[in-house]
Amino acid sequence: MPSVVLVDTGPLIALLDPSDAKRDSCLRELEQMAGGDLVTTEAVITETSYMLEFSRSAQIGLQDFVHSGRIRVEAIARTERARIMALMQKYSDLPMDYADATLVLLAERMQCNRVFTLDRRDFGAYRLGKRRFELLPQR
Repeated sequence: MPSVVLVDTGPLIALLDPSDAKRDSCLRELEQMAGGDLVTTEAVITETSYMLEFSRSAQIGLQDFVHSGRIRVEAIARTERARIMALMQKYSDLPMDYADATLVLLAERMQCNRVFTLDRRDFGAYRLGKRRFELLPQR
């Protein structure tokens, strides 16, 4: 069974912006994940699209990546909104944004602790019970 990797905004931006300093490391990491199950949320896709507003072609590239099926976008159920609020309150000192809260919620739902992120500070602080996230790419 392929391993699940949650995907955050930073790597998506790096993959789609040729000028991003982290692009090469994210491309290498993506190649190593071949066959893995990449999963994200609509909140991450929206945040990424907003941050790519400087390039219409990058925004279209994001939609093409989603459309290709290489990454799966999971919905957040109405019944999960209370958990998102609880997570945002728990990590209000960082603070945790909505997109991150949806990824942590997915991690709990899917029992997955691997996340493709450039946000080492926040995802280094978030926990799944007592477990830490495995951050990719590893330095």
